[in-house]
Parts: sequence; C-alpha cells; structure tokens
Amino acid sequence: MKTMDKLKKFELMEKITRELEDVRNSQQAVLEKIGKIEVDNIELGDKTIETKLPDIYQRTADNAEAIKVILDSFQEKTEEFGEKNNVEKLREQQAINNLK
Repeated sequence: MKTMDKLKKFELMEKITRELEDVRNSQQAVLEKIGKIEVDNIELGDKTIETKLPDIYQRTADNAEAIKVILDSFQEKTEEFGEKNNVEKLREQQAINNLK
C-alpha cells in the first residue's frame, strides 16, 4: 500500500469514527426525548403512548448500545492503524510534498 493510500485510508477511518459518534449522539438525543414524552404522559395518561413508547425506548437503547460497541471497536482499529503506519510522519511528508 502506497504512503498516500495509507493516509487516505486513515482519514476515511477517522471520518467514519466521527460519523459513528454523530449517530451515537443522535440516539442519545432520541432516548432523552422519549423519556421526556413518558414523563409528560404521566399527567396526560394516553394509553397508546403508555404501552408503545417503552418498547421504542428499549429498541433505541439497544441500538445505541450496539453503535457504542461498533464505535469503540472501530476507534481502536483506527488508532492501531495510525500507529502501525506512523500516520503523523505520513502527514508531515504530505505537507512537505504539497509545498514543493
């Protein structure tokens, strides 16, 4: 694998990591909103919300946990790839090459 290919691969891995973090944060926001709806519904007492929302909350929580597992694993792979391929050095070399 050429130097630039390694750098491009690492940058793509970093991008995917950021996207996974965004998805995890979105899931967290959905869980918070569902929780607020459940609290508000205590006063209102809508049966559909009362019976359906806990299942949706649980599925969302399960998905959030699955995303966290993927994110943790992928972050580790990204860091290992970066260290193994000395990405900082590759970035320095790329910066020097861009000046030429």
